Amino acid sequence: MWAAWPSSPLTFLVFIGLVPLLAITDRVKDGRVYFGLLFLAFWIWNTGSTWWVGNTTVPASGIFANAFNALLMTIPWWGYKRTRARVDRVTGYFALIIYWLTFEYIHQQWELSWPWLTLGNVFAMRPGWVQWYEYTGTMGGSLWVLLMNILVYQAWRRGQHEPGWFFLWKDGWKPLLLLLFPLAVSYFVITAESETTEPSKNVVIVQPNIDPYDEKFSEGAAMDQLHKFLALTKEKTDSTTRFIIWPETALFPSGAWEHLLNDQPEVMEIRAFLAQHPRAKIVTGASTFRRYLPTEDVPATARIMNGEIYYDAFNSSIEIDTSLNIQIYHKAKLVPGVELTPYMRYLPFMKKLALNMGGISGSYGLTPGVPLFFNPDEQCNIFTAICYESVYGDFVAEKVREGANLLVVCTNDGWWGNTEGHRQHLQYARLRAIETRRWVARSANTGISCFITPRGTVIDPQPYWEAAVIKHAVTPYYHQTFYVKYSGFTAKAPLIFCILLVAYTIILRVIRRQHVENI
Repeated sequence: MWAAWPSSPLTFLVFIGLVPLLAITDRVKDGRVYFGLLFLAFWIWNTGSTWWVGNTTVPASGIFANAFNALLMTIPWWGYKRTRARVDRVTGYFALIIYWLTFEYIHQQWELSWPWLTLGNVFAMRPGWVQWYEYTGTMGGSLWVLLMNILVYQAWRRGQHEPGWFFLWKDGWKPLLLLLFPLAVSYFVITAESETTEPSKNVVIVQPNIDPYDEKFSEGAAMDQLHKFLALTKEKTDSTTRFIIWPETALFPSGAWEHLLNDQPEVMEIRAFLAQHPRAKIVTGASTFRRYLPTEDVPATARIMNGEIYYDAFNSSIEIDTSLNIQIYHKAKLVPGVELTPYMRYLPFMKKLALNMGGISGSYGLTPGVPLFFNPDEQCNIFTAICYESVYGDFVAEKVREGANLLVVCTNDGWWGNTEGHRQHLQYARLRAIETRRWVARSANTGISCFITPRGTVIDPQPYWEAAVIKHAVTPYYHQTFYVKYSGFTAKAPLIFCILLVAYTIILRVIRRQHVENI
């Protein structure tokens, strides 16, 4: 599983990576041994694929994160073994699929969310294989992986009992058909796609390459960094430019009050630049504060200043133009332990324990800002996924349902160093483009900045750890894919089936117990 994960070229290994776990489920009878083997397998996969999460101010947090996620992954497999003991093999396989897909759904919803290793993400480097994600999203890819492993295991099992190579004729065609059918569908989806006649927009992306550890949040450096942003922006901006994209926390690294943004010297200098390009707008990451009035409800994430002023700190994205109207979006999917202490409303004493990974220590707020950046004059609404948010397919689809025509990713992947972390993060954005059939403009502080077409093709990727600025024409799309329209319903389907399946196994157990007592 680790060897199959992006950015490895050995993607095909995912189709056999879970076969050993199916084998030990059948062979290992001792529950403690089975649990231990599951945990060891998932810990190896997690550590091999996401070891880089330990590149934080507290390296031990990475060890805990990988171990904890491995522990969670054992739950659906443990449920599969328990169910398998009471039902036939086919029903057991069905239970495994439902339990795992339910786990993936829950893992995108709760405050301990970490969907980085969602099985469907494995095909991020193979967009030509999964063009049908516009119908299913990554859940379809997860289902494909599970079914392939089950059919391969079944063919292997038969090979243990059938003489010669007869089992390949009897069962080997099934995984082969399942492998080829989605590839064929993907090919026909691409060939059937028609070109749009919608007018394009010229977009400029800036990659400033500012060290997040030693430079970005240093005292007094904010204006120097702004001048660097503007100098790079001027290299590509002209009268045709409509949107300029800067990365996460590009402005106000130490924070700025939202009700006073128009008075900030950075905003004034940006507006002076935009006066030369009045049709351009800057979309940028920023650290902001929101003060709560005495008449407002104060959320659990709020901090207190001078014993009486309650406020929240936000990882935000803002859109600035020549008017005094600044649109502010607040990051909604916060990284557990880095930007959010999970369930702090029940454990308020832990609210200051979040790691300092954005200039402001402690947990960020979750009070919503604007859902999108609305631009009626350009007929182009923008959703800005801030860093980690671009991993959430259902969340991005929801924003497209709300009217987003163009996707932007503002991120600061420099925290993880030159590891697989920033490369995997880039690849996952390709899946969001396919699922929604939207262009993606990706601005990363240290790289990799690029454009991504609605088919998932990466255009003009910039080298990691180099300052750069790029420009490209993108087309706002207005139609909604099947996945965008119905993901709010289809994503919950495994959960519903899971509830029904658990109820069925409980009822079956009660009936069998009564039958034994009657005998």
